[in-house]
Amino acid sequence: MSKKKFYITTSIAYTNALPHLGFALELVQADVVARYQRILKKDVWFLTGTDEHGIKIFEKAKEANKTPADFCNEVSIKFRELTDKLNISNNDFIRTTDKKKHWPAVFKLWQKLKIKKDIYQKEYQGLYCVGCEAFILERDLIDKKCPNHQREPEPVKEKNYFFKLSKYSKKIRENIVKNKIKIIPEKKKKEILSFLDKGLEDVSFSRPKEKVAWGIPVPEDKSQLIYCWADALANYISAVGYADQKKDFKKYWPAEIHFIGKDIFKFHTLIWPGMLLSAGLELPRKIFIHGFITSDGKKMSKSLGNVINPFDLIEKYGTDAVRYFLLREIPSVEDGDFTYEKFEQRYNSDLANGLGNLVSRTTTLAEKFKVK
Repeated sequence: MSKKKFYITTSIAYTNALPHLGFALELVQADVVARYQRILKKDVWFLTGTDEHGIKIFEKAKEANKTPADFCNEVSIKFRELTDKLNISNNDFIRTTDKKKHWPAVFKLWQKLKIKKDIYQKEYQGLYCVGCEAFILERDLIDKKCPNHQREPEPVKEKNYFFKLSKYSKKIRENIVKNKIKIIPEKKKKEILSFLDKGLEDVSFSRPKEKVAWGIPVPEDKSQLIYCWADALANYISAVGYADQKKDFKKYWPAEIHFIGKDIFKFHTLIWPGMLLSAGLELPRKIFIHGFITSDGKKMSKSLGNVINPFDLIEKYGTDAVRYFLLREIPSVEDGDFTYEKFEQRYNSDLANGLGNLVSRTTTLAEKFKVK
């Protein structure tokens, strides 16, 4: 009798900078669920990887005096190393620069949307946040700035291909209300439903090559590159063989759960379901949204430059101690704060004095009474 399958993913990490502690949290959270499902004797497929296209990466590579491909290779390797250092039990590691596995799936998905008449071209004028790699509505700004990156978006006018996301607004809402896509935590479900009540607009699905220069070309129009989010979200199906739809894709899709950060949950709960509905594919069962790790009360992010290097923590305290802190001290679905003082306090009180003493006393008694 075949095992029941369980397909679990993290988001794919953006390679404009080296890994930070926030992504380590996501890896460990997903890993615990994957390991638990294996204990239940399920056929688990656990995916992580790297998102490697877009203007931010092109600019970072230029600053480093490297080609985008070389820059991505170097950063992606560090994310692979992080999975090893944290003892993550992933089965696969997808890269969006993989022309054999990922690109054919992106092309196929694009053509499916086009056949459905959900891809069209138009002139567009709007506000673009380079930090989000996304067009952003004026109503979503706070003090004229992107709430995630605290910077004013750039006014942009260009001719792009668009995806008819508005067409799927009611279906997306219906699936979320009925928990066909279960959003965790509940407050994020309410937030996205409130957003849907305002109505969805169609989204730009390409950028002119002359402005972006690093990405996957639009089929039949090499002057345009596929919008990095349209490319990135497809990783969840490209990794399990959507391009040829052989055994693995039929076996593992849809995903039982996507683990993501709260800064990208709108892409995953609006655009991704819209793409899947257009392509006639099943929707993911659950989307788990974790919060940020702050650094001494301030948001920790690559954009703000106050990230904690997870490799340094692992080197100093060990893999298990870092995993324990992330799971014990950081709330699963809320923001949590990191300081070295908090880490060492938790380490000493729980691991050294608590569990450490328990193990020491247990082994001493076992030795004393010759327990085998």
